[in-house]
Amino acid sequence: MNPDATAPAGAGAVDLGDAGAAFTRGGNRLVFVDPRDARRCIKVLRPDRLPASKRREKGFPKNLKPVSAFDDNLQEIRVYERIVRALGEQAFCCIPRIHGLVATNFGQGLCCDLVRDDDGRVSLSLKQYLWQHGRSVQLDEALRRFSARWCRLGVPSRNLLLHNMVIQCSAAGPQRLLVIDGLGWPDLLPLAWYWPAMARRKAARKIALLYQAVDTLLERRDAELDFGFHGWLEEGQRRV
Repeated sequence: MNPDATAPAGAGAVDLGDAGAAFTRGGNRLVFVDPRDARRCIKVLRPDRLPASKRREKGFPKNLKPVSAFDDNLQEIRVYERIVRALGEQAFCCIPRIHGLVATNFGQGLCCDLVRDDDGRVSLSLKQYLWQHGRSVQLDEALRRFSARWCRLGVPSRNLLLHNMVIQCSAAGPQRLLVIDGLGWPDLLPLAWYWPAMARRKAARKIALLYQAVDTLLERRDAELDFGFHGWLEEGQRRV
């Protein structure tokens, strides 16, 4: 069976076309422009990375978790909802807005804002922007604003990976950074959900690691090493 095959869209389901219509793909999901609204995208599970097969890959005791624990869309919307309950609307200065789960020809998809530059192109990952353009006064100021907000809010996240962040630009240069994946505390007992002071301390550590990651990437670029596997969009992928 073709791992990128889809079922016909059911009544009321959003038809996203085939896998080739996705403008980008990650380790577990395909991402499409929402055909109903180009300001939004829909993330769907890759047919070759469905939750049941992911659980079968795990050993004991992780393979005892429910199948839903391996569904990236369900896990992401649960984390987003919890973040919004804790932080309110101010959370969306750092993360895109989510619009809920929708039925598609790939099964259940997660609809959220698609971050675009002022010229309408899909915004670059921070990783790609740094690789192509390096540091600048405008980028450093955008990083400073983002870091201050992130620490003040104590946004729950894993380490802030450069390919999981996008930099929204205008004609004047970089304006706003947002985190598009990797949210939620990874701890076995995530006590920071309940103690804002702990959340702010943990967020500050994530920001310190983010700046280290920026320096490391630029060192790799200057040494003419490879970019890596994640976070690159070709120009055609941005003009969707």
